[in-house]
Amino acid sequence: MDTTPHPSPARPPRAPRPGPGALASALAHGMRFAFGTLTALPVRVTRWDRAAARTGMLCAPLAGLVVGLFAAAPGGLLLLGGGGPLLAAVATVAVPAAVTRGLHLDGLADTADGLGSAKPPEDALRIMKRSDIGPFGVITLLLVLLAQVAAVYELYADRWASGALAVTVAAIAARCALTLASRAGVPAARPEGLGAAVAGVVPVRAALAAAALTASCCAGAGALEGPYGALRCGLAVLAALGAAELLLRHCRRRFGGVTGDVFGALAETAMTAALVVLTLG
Repeated sequence: MDTTPHPSPARPPRAPRPGPGALASALAHGMRFAFGTLTALPVRVTRWDRAAARTGMLCAPLAGLVVGLFAAAPGGLLLLGGGGPLLAAVATVAVPAAVTRGLHLDGLADTADGLGSAKPPEDALRIMKRSDIGPFGVITLLLVLLAQVAAVYELYADRWASGALAVTVAAIAARCALTLASRAGVPAARPEGLGAAVAGVVPVRAALAAAALTASCCAGAGALEGPYGALRCGLAVLAALGAAELLLRHCRRRFGGVTGDVFGALAETAMTAALVVLTLG
């Protein structure tokens, strides 16, 4: 029997933890990714890798906050200037379309055309890549925009502050839906495009934590209008994420994964659902 002592195998050295400078740099690249891909603001994306995409999609609700504040501003100016709530609502709904160059609305229309087609998934994806819009896309765009304008009109007719808060909450919830859609386990339907760049980049726990934090912050903002305001805003975020999740699952079954168009459809669906819930009561 060999009694010669053998040295224990050396443990591999631990990877050094990133310092504050590295964390700040990663956050900066992630913020650039979020604003550069989810808005049309003049932000230059300096890194286009999985790490930047992961941080960027976790920062997506912050991009929604900026879009929501931009959207509420013209409505408030029109109301202060004597314009009616309907005109203010139209201006408010137009701002997110302008800030995103209509990409989310275009994605909604293309996704509707793809879902409305009875062709195989490959052909449906080709339909979605066309530059024209089919009848399903036109009808969906019309109904969604009408629903958004009608909801914002009701909110502005009540009180501008309530409407501004609701618009901001809805924009935040819409981008948070994209964070959840980027979670691990959700595949890309194509090997190229924004869908492939962000599909599966966010760990599930991080995505759920971002959703919980978003709902909590929106409820906290709603608390400025009292306990019922906190409840309305929190429920609106949950309803928006639930509606987007239902659409996401349907798109995964239909197309085999997500695309950039699907992300646009998720954002518009979540925003509409949040606005509708916020008008209740």
